[in-house]
Parts: sequence; C-alpha cells; structure tokens
Amino acid sequence: MASSTIRPSLSSFNKLPSFSSRNLSQRLSLFHLRSGVRLLPHNFGLKASRFLRNDSRCMRVMASRNMSQSATQENALDWVKQDKRRMLHVVYRVGDLDKSIKFYTEGLGMKVLRKRDRPEERYMNAFLGYGPEDAHFSVELTYNYGIETYDIGTGFGHFGIAMDDISRVVDIVRAKGGTITREPGPVNGGNSNIAVIEDPDGYKFELLERSPCPEPLCKVMLRVGDLDRSIKFYEKAVGLELLRKQDNPESKCTVAIMGYGPEEKSTVLELTSDYGVTTYDKGDAYAQITIGTDDVYKTAEAIKLAGGKITHAGPVPGYKTKITSCVDPDGWKTVFVDNHDFRKDLE
Repeated sequence: MASSTIRPSLSSFNKLPSFSSRNLSQRLSLFHLRSGVRLLPHNFGLKASRFLRNDSRCMRVMASRNMSQSATQENALDWVKQDKRRMLHVVYRVGDLDKSIKFYTEGLGMKVLRKRDRPEERYMNAFLGYGPEDAHFSVELTYNYGIETYDIGTGFGHFGIAMDDISRVVDIVRAKGGTITREPGPVNGGNSNIAVIEDPDGYKFELLERSPCPEPLCKVMLRVGDLDRSIKFYEKAVGLELLRKQDNPESKCTVAIMGYGPEEKSTVLELTSDYGVTTYDKGDAYAQITIGTDDVYKTAEAIKLAGGKITHAGPVPGYKTKITSCVDPDGWKTVFVDNHDFRKDLE
C-alpha cells in the first residue's frame, strides 16, 4: 500500500518528554509515515512563510505586468480605430506599361494620374484611376526593365470596378481585342449584374453594374487559407471593419468584405476562402495594397501586438517617405504610408 502522511494527534504531543525549545520545534515538525519518520528543519515554517510571501509578490508583479500589456494592447487597438486611414492604391506588375495604359484608359475609362521613371533602379510606375489620388483609390502599375511576363498565381482573385453600364464597357473591351471571361448577367441568386474581363497581363476585373458610385475602383479580392484568422488580423492590425460575411455553398467558398467605410461608397477588401484549401500560390505579379496612416511607427506597434510580421518601418531607403510594411498570415503584403508624406509626394 502506498505510504500516506498522517498528522500527529495532540495526545501524542502530550506524551512527549520535555525538550529544549529547539528540540520541541523539531519534534513538532515530525511527519509520521508508514515507511518511517521525516525530520524537517526547525526553521522550515519561517522559510516557507518567506517563500510564500516572495511567491505572492512575484505573482502580483506578473499580474501587474499582464495588466499593463493588456492596457497597452487596448490603447494601440483604440488608436488604430481613431487613425485617419484610407486605401490609397493597389500595386502590381505589368510586362508592357504602354500597352497596359492604353487598355486601362481606352477600355476601362481610367485616367493617367501620374508617371515616374527610376532608371537608376530600373523600373517605371504609372498611377491610373477615376479621380484625384488625394480622394480616390487608384492602381499603381509597375514595369521592371526587361521583364515582360509574371506569374499571377492562384491566390490573387480580381479587382472590382463599379459602373452604370457594364454591357457598353464589355463591348468596348471586346472591340479592342480584350478577353471576356464572363458575359454581363445577374449574379447567381441575386439581382446584381456583373461581367468579368482580363487585362493584357491576365489580371481579372469584375465589372459591377452600380450607379451612382463615388468610388468606381471599388474592390480588391484575395484568397486566404483561414478566413477567421485573416478577419482577426485585418481588424486588429489593419483597422478594417468586417462589413459582411457570406457563405456560398454553390461556389464552395466563404467571403468576408472588409473596409473603412460602407461597401457601396468606398473601396473594400474581399477575402475569399475556398472550401478545403489552406494555401495558395501568390506568384510574383501582385504586390500590395497601400494604406494611409497618421503615424507609421504607432501602426507598426499595433501590427506587432496583433501578431503581425513587420518587414520595414521607417523612411524608404533613398527617400524621405516614411512607411511601415507588413505581411498577413497568408503572406499578402500591406504597406502603410505617412499621410503627410503621401500628400507631399502628390505635389
């Protein structure tokens, strides 16, 4: 039978002969065991008391530290909600900049907002959209010298453009030799009309019949492996609001629409998770979404507290523009640019 600890009775103490106070203390610390007797030091109670006090103090310090960290996280997340954020542009690579500009302006009705050439770094940019960059979302096309083709991968989905007559735009794109992957028609189970086309590099554009629309370039769709994980990241780290979540059994996917404002009035991020798919090939064509912020350093701290990975925080090497760049749990990149520096860049 396993040994057990038995507390000595008072009667057993009464039978003890007289001892010095030290011996009495030791005798009172006897533990009677079936297998024998263990003698504890006379100062055992004092040491235990000190240990308990130290342990209690340590627990209070740890609790205080945890409360401080929790408060820091709450403050950072509260700041994210109050930060003046707006989606500025989406960046992706093209193989022929002039050809792409021609398609976007003549086929989709965009305007060239600005261009820049960096021969020392061997690339060119063109910003296109439907309104001034200080108030509207735009696309940033990047051409790297000598590279004509890119792999779009399976993770990137499409861009969305809202317009009042999608059939007219589809006819224009068709006349110019563009690719139509979905003819204009109603969405399954809904009343909205959409069409899908491809640009010269194979990027898909979903045309949504919607009027009037203050933000025509209205959506970026990316695929993710764990939708709930991604929603949590974009809420806490990026500050986006979950506008709606929809399960589509017919398409075997679940969709989350996230943004800084109402879906019908601002650009949104559409996260799509296909049933049973946890990883996607991101390719090397799509680059990132760029978002404005009042403080790139506070943004970086909030991203860290939300479990995000920071790839850069501070001025862009060789430039004065301050940014924070990070990647989400699936590896999709987001860049935050200082609002003041962005406005200066537009001058």
